[in-house]
Amino acid sequence: MFNKKSIADVDVAGKKVLVRVDFNVPIKDGQVGDDTRIRAALPTLNYLLEHGAALILCSHLGRPKGEVMPEFSLEPVGEHLGKLLGREVRFVEECVGPEAEQAAAALYPGDVLLLENTRFHPGETKNDPAMAQQLAALADLYVNDAFGSAHRAHASTEGVAKFLPGVAGFLMEKEIRYLGAAIENPARPFIAILGGAKIGDKIGVIRNLLSKADRVLIGGGMANTFFKAQGLAVGDSLVEEDVLDVARELISIGGRKLRLPVDLVIADRFEADAQTKVIKTGPVPDGWRILDIGPETVAQFSQALADAGTIVWNGPMGVFEFPKFAAGTFEIAKAVANSKATSIVGGGDSVAAVSQAGLADRITHISTGGGASLEMLEGIVLPGLAALQDK
Repeated sequence: MFNKKSIADVDVAGKKVLVRVDFNVPIKDGQVGDDTRIRAALPTLNYLLEHGAALILCSHLGRPKGEVMPEFSLEPVGEHLGKLLGREVRFVEECVGPEAEQAAAALYPGDVLLLENTRFHPGETKNDPAMAQQLAALADLYVNDAFGSAHRAHASTEGVAKFLPGVAGFLMEKEIRYLGAAIENPARPFIAILGGAKIGDKIGVIRNLLSKADRVLIGGGMANTFFKAQGLAVGDSLVEEDVLDVARELISIGGRKLRLPVDLVIADRFEADAQTKVIKTGPVPDGWRILDIGPETVAQFSQALADAGTIVWNGPMGVFEFPKFAAGTFEIAKAVANSKATSIVGGGDSVAAVSQAGLADRITHISTGGGASLEMLEGIVLPGLAALQDK
């Protein structure tokens, strides 16, 4: 599954290359708000241009549900990309159809064309073969560099590869390399850190990682559900009542591998200026709620990370938007950065925490796909990846 051809394995000179990028970026007042995802595609785009290809780029933006919605147009993205590439990026107001076909036919090596939002077309999310075929007709080769959309079987991520030879871009290749190695053949000890609010979203991930990792460290709101499943009173803490049985099952199969916080920061309300205290893990008084892991947990988790060979981290340890409850998440970020392990961080909140702590350049790999990286850690075959050619 992980041994896929990349753009470095094929000859692209003189070819028209359809590149599925992830340009799902925030747009405000017709301007790109955060261009991280656009910049992430530049190594692939520059390589293809330097090797004599003409580029036809496609992406989704937002959730326009198969209708044309001007606020989700990719036109401002094309203007921004042109500045980053230092060359003109042509734009066409459809993703398939006569205008797209004429624009693609007129391309020469070194030219760049951006198609309009693929989700303006109802066939995109239905993985309509007719739409996939129309996209494929524009080019000679398909490149998928949108790891963040690889877990969706859509016309531009999976369907098109049935009609064109498909290979991975450099961003996709990097994701496969790091996440694939963590699952298939990690340097040990392999430590997984899972946080965030809900177990429900990550049941499969926890189950899979308990079979693969040497230790699974749990923090964030999901720890509360494990505590309640063990019969502890959790006060007013967030709990998922509907997965208590699953939590009990995970505790029993996890055994000593599954580590829960040993102390907690609790607060009298869910506010930035709430009163707080640190307690040993045990019953939480009524009217109080768990909002972060405590200092002893930070010390124990950090010790476990110090000699790790591989670390995968997804989800914050507490409500880190409030400074009073950010210490757990930021201290774990430091421990991950200080470790000599191959470290992989995925999921929007953990990535944001690492960036806010100024530690992003000390993490081996920051994953660009939240849902896709979780599904990969769960052991699910990603359709956008499976569709590409094997080496």
